[in-house]
Amino acid sequence: MTVGSRNSTGGRSPRVAVIGAGVSGLTAAFRLRQRLGVDAAIDVYDSADRPGGLLCTREVGGVSMDVGAEAFIVRRPEARDLVDELGLTAHVVSPGGLRPAIWSGDGLHPLPAPALMGIPLGPEPMADLASPADLDRMAAEADVPLAWAPGADPSVGDLVGDRFGRSVVARGVDPMLGGVYSTLADHLGLREAIPALARALDDGAPSLTAAVRHVLDAGASATGPVFGALRGGYRELVDALVAAGGARLHLGAAVTGLAHGPDGFTLLIEASGQPRPIDYDGVVVAVPVWTAAELLGDVAPETAAVLADVQPAGSAVVAFAVPESTPLPEHSGVLVATDADLAIKAVTLSTQKWPHLRGGPVRTLRASFGRLGDPVIRTDEQLVAAAVSDLAIVFSAAGLPAPEVADAVVQRWPAGLPHYPPGHLARMRTALAMLPDGIGVAGSGYNGVGVPACIGTADAAVGKVTAALPT
Repeated sequence: MTVGSRNSTGGRSPRVAVIGAGVSGLTAAFRLRQRLGVDAAIDVYDSADRPGGLLCTREVGGVSMDVGAEAFIVRRPEARDLVDELGLTAHVVSPGGLRPAIWSGDGLHPLPAPALMGIPLGPEPMADLASPADLDRMAAEADVPLAWAPGADPSVGDLVGDRFGRSVVARGVDPMLGGVYSTLADHLGLREAIPALARALDDGAPSLTAAVRHVLDAGASATGPVFGALRGGYRELVDALVAAGGARLHLGAAVTGLAHGPDGFTLLIEASGQPRPIDYDGVVVAVPVWTAAELLGDVAPETAAVLADVQPAGSAVVAFAVPESTPLPEHSGVLVATDADLAIKAVTLSTQKWPHLRGGPVRTLRASFGRLGDPVIRTDEQLVAAAVSDLAIVFSAAGLPAPEVADAVVQRWPAGLPHYPPGHLARMRTALAMLPDGIGVAGSGYNGVGVPACIGTADAAVGKVTAALPT
């Protein structure tokens, strides 16, 4: 059968498989149900024993706590609209007014503002953080000629280091972007991580200072909170998607093969040690991008070759419960500079950040480890011990006693997030354009790592698959 050609279903209802039960796969199943109706056969396969993927809510100290993705950007429509459709709008909560701090030089510093993803608007926001030489560099940057070619895609670290200095990268940009992408600014493409800044430079901004000012001014009219979460954690979204999609959910079922079949595609499913082939008219591949590369090797070898080059960045989260009477620093969290001597890369003071978590039997916080090229190889016990030691240091700097741990839970993400180096988005567009009709891909590897971006890729994948189904 020629790639992209379709056989008639003979009037029967369409059969579509979704590989992966993370937010991308579950959203795809929900959209497929909306488009194809109640009679369509929609199967969702996942080798894990629970749906949700990186949306993981666990119990610590008797309360529920997200230990993967924590919040979504409410100013983007994808997650906000999906939450509305699922009837969860009343469950959305906003963070309080406390801001994060930066840990640098054995002390806590206010998060630089105004700034764009840690890139300050001039030297003043970094007065207590940047080196004296880099403060002078920032002050003069607007008068230094900028050689910029429209379409250029340097790393964020190279651009900011060249124009503002390396201390700004380590103490401003790395702490911000490291929490989002689990990697450092030197390894992140500017267009991948801060596309609005790249556009401002393409449009003729004469300096980095001017480009940052342009982007900040453009967003100044936006009102309301930037981030939101669900009162009961992301488990609410996962459960609602499972229910609304009405797909057959096959957990503990690994898809080990994907090939062209008599009516479209044939999946090889292995569950309980019994592999079996099942035919489908269309397939949404919603697993991590490196796993997608393995599955697509037969049906889309050129796409698979591009996807196979994407590197995973592993991480781990240690969630803590401390007694309700424990005093916490007056910040929503602490972001750690990359030239600081701490093992953790960030702390979220969850009870401080989210007002709806206050007043319970315990207070909660979470410590994060791991970046691209820095695998999390310690045991769970060592991770907890390292986090407790670093928390004691941070609390002491805030004038507080070390917290007494009532409970701790370790959640590892050995291959959590895909790496977004310069040129990544362009390579993904090329790879996806080579997919055969009837196959769509979704997930964090294609157009951004956040939940809204994943939802957007699911919508696009469903559109591609349904467009190829026989009528």
